[in-house]
Amino acid sequence: MKYIVVLGDGMADQPLEELDGRTPLEYADTPNMDRISKKAKIGLAKTIPDGMKPGSDTANLAVLGYNPRQYYTGRSPLEALSIGVDMEEGDIAIRCNIVTLSEDDLPYEDKTILDHSSGEISTEDANVLLEALRSEIEDDVYQFYTGTSYRHCTIWKHGQVSELTPPHDILGKKIGEYLPADDKLRGMMKKSYDILNQHPLNVERAKKGLNKANSIWFWGAGTKPELDDFEEKFGKKGAMISAVDLLKGIAVGAGMNNIEVKGADGTLETNYEGKAEAAVKAVTENGSDFVYIHVEAPDEMGHQGSVEKKVRAIEYLDQRIIGPVYNRMKELGEDFRMLVMPDHPTPICIRTHSSDPVPYLLYDSTAEEEHTWSYNEKEAEESGNYQENGYQLMNELLGSVSE
Repeated sequence: MKYIVVLGDGMADQPLEELDGRTPLEYADTPNMDRISKKAKIGLAKTIPDGMKPGSDTANLAVLGYNPRQYYTGRSPLEALSIGVDMEEGDIAIRCNIVTLSEDDLPYEDKTILDHSSGEISTEDANVLLEALRSEIEDDVYQFYTGTSYRHCTIWKHGQVSELTPPHDILGKKIGEYLPADDKLRGMMKKSYDILNQHPLNVERAKKGLNKANSIWFWGAGTKPELDDFEEKFGKKGAMISAVDLLKGIAVGAGMNNIEVKGADGTLETNYEGKAEAAVKAVTENGSDFVYIHVEAPDEMGHQGSVEKKVRAIEYLDQRIIGPVYNRMKELGEDFRMLVMPDHPTPICIRTHSSDPVPYLLYDSTAEEEHTWSYNEKEAEESGNYQENGYQLMNELLGSVSE
């Protein structure tokens, strides 16, 4: 038996007037999810423990079978693992987004955050801007490391964990009350605007109609993580396929194999087919028992507030990953279980994450019982199946599937 998780980041949502009262998952054309749901268990799972913030960090840990209350030490330390940062005891890792702030003639504190991703800036362009920052503000205490696209990492040597606000939680708001309390962190953010706003690269971006990447934004601070080895914990050799440093970092910490897919970039136009092909090869040719396919696009489209693009992201997930993986595993005659779910909702109406339970679909190729349901939030709730501790779904995937 092989085990496959297809994770549509932020895929769950709320009913929308634009979709005649349906969610994007209900509205989207998803023939493959609808087909396999007929021989699957569906239900709701709570991936965000009470009192914890609804981030992709805590939620993906839960889906992978790690209790966030036990294992979570902050988001950025997991990303630091992915890019090879060797954290020492006492070091604090901080996520360093490159964001777009308004250019009005106002003090930094009165500016508005327009875009948490700077138009999904390329890694190459972002690195040029980070080099400018390194030459001006990096020192022996604060070091900047390039990640992917707008997502980067700052290491604060012998620092302290402090409360920091995710930029995607305050889109369209003035930033003053959300700036770090720490004088040094706040000062670096202010200085970054002075360095970046008129940087030649940003001048060219503006001419092309692209959002300027004109400020850094600190959030997600934490200490060095310690995850149990996935194979030792579950008895399965695991592999991760993701374009996102967070997921790659979780895989590094859990001793899973990170599979790089050319053209996988975390955007709506990521290489879906390449991810599907790599996943099948991982469990049929390359020695893995378990593979986790993470797709970032639904979450990004939720943050952008685009109904049309979020629907399209879900359709791509269904038709360009789930369908090909299902068909190929059937062709090869492999018994397999597939878990399809989001990590958390990213509702269009709020353009950020929520803590609501998420719908899951647990398919077993050896199951014979037929159902009439389709996979979406409404029917998952109506099923009556509810997993209070989302991290226990992994045991269900790897063990017995019962109604």
